Amino acid sequence: MKLAPEGDWMLGEAFTKRAKHHESIKALWETKWRYPCSSRVYPFHDGKLEDFEPVFKYLIENNINDAYSDAYTLAFFPTCDALLQKAESEAASKNHAEATLLYFRVAALYRISRFPIMNSPVKYQAWEAQKAAYMKATANWVDPLTEELIPHTFRTDQEGETIPAYVRLPVTASRQKPVPTMLLITGLDGYRPDNTQRSHQFVSRGWGVVIVEIPGTADSPADPKDPKSPDRLWDSVFKWMGEKGVFDMKSVVAWGLSCGGYYAVRIAHTHQKHLKGSVAQGAGVHHFFSEVWLRKADDHEYPFDLNPALAQKFGYDSTEDLFKGAQEKFSLVSTGIVQKPSCRLLLINGTHDGLMPIEDSMLLMNYGSPKEARFFPNLLHMGYPVSNESIYPWLEGVMAQ
Repeated sequence: MKLAPEGDWMLGEAFTKRAKHHESIKALWETKWRYPCSSRVYPFHDGKLEDFEPVFKYLIENNINDAYSDAYTLAFFPTCDALLQKAESEAASKNHAEATLLYFRVAALYRISRFPIMNSPVKYQAWEAQKAAYMKATANWVDPLTEELIPHTFRTDQEGETIPAYVRLPVTASRQKPVPTMLLITGLDGYRPDNTQRSHQFVSRGWGVVIVEIPGTADSPADPKDPKSPDRLWDSVFKWMGEKGVFDMKSVVAWGLSCGGYYAVRIAHTHQKHLKGSVAQGAGVHHFFSEVWLRKADDHEYPFDLNPALAQKFGYDSTEDLFKGAQEKFSLVSTGIVQKPSCRLLLINGTHDGLMPIEDSMLLMNYGSPKEARFFPNLLHMGYPVSNESIYPWLEGVMAQ
């Protein structure tokens, strides 16, 4: 397999075309987002169409097309405030079921409002509000969700002292009965409060989950500029998990989502002794960082321009700096990470992924330990919506070993 397609991409002619939804916020809503919103699927899970329609009507009428702007984020706040007031009223009246649904709807609104990355105090205000609403929404779960501040024992002086994580365990978990555990590694715009259904799936199987954000996003303390910062991050997480005693440290599996897929591939090689397996879903590991790919990525399936968020996430001052320096610095091929032995590694993606090229998952077959893979013909990023049908059975098999 050749190392650099340089134009002969499986994405085909779509590589050079600008998707229609990039024309305006109106085009985004009408051609790409209204349907998943009505179906309550990513990125609108936990939300309702009736909450989002007036927000997007306002954005369209006021010609607010830049999601990186505060004007975009602020457009969501009045609807959030009104729903939050209803939720608080229901909670005060002990109508916990209705309050829970409303809190989830508030959290979903705040999620979309802070897209695509937190680049201002207003975006961070939305992020803090999302977390607050989400924790209220989950307060009555039988299998509780908690926020833990994990000591970042192996941090550098430039990094934060704690790693905020969401932890959900079956109510039966204890030191006397530790549980198999998923380490869920989040993505560029999907963070800890954005995994309701996945955490349900895990605890229904008797597994726990620890949800951690990747460097350069959300509350991660890891240095976004340092390619080795995730290694220190996982060192600290695994140390803490071992000390807690409720996690079965012989049955830990990682799952990286989207941009987190890169970290799922990396951790499979750098921390293979800590893991039974790892799932890299929609991973970009080499070609993804190339200038030829990145210069066209803004035109593809991501709802907004992708590169400003990527530049911030990887610690670059500009997109041009990202284009010129990212591959040499962060590629898992260029840096030799994939030459190391790995734990079991499942690669999942759609063949027409416009964010992280399928060629990256294919390329990994040339290096290190043998890999497992399931690629979905003609589907987009992460192989949605059918990819979970392959992932959960694989996880069950690995956990049962």
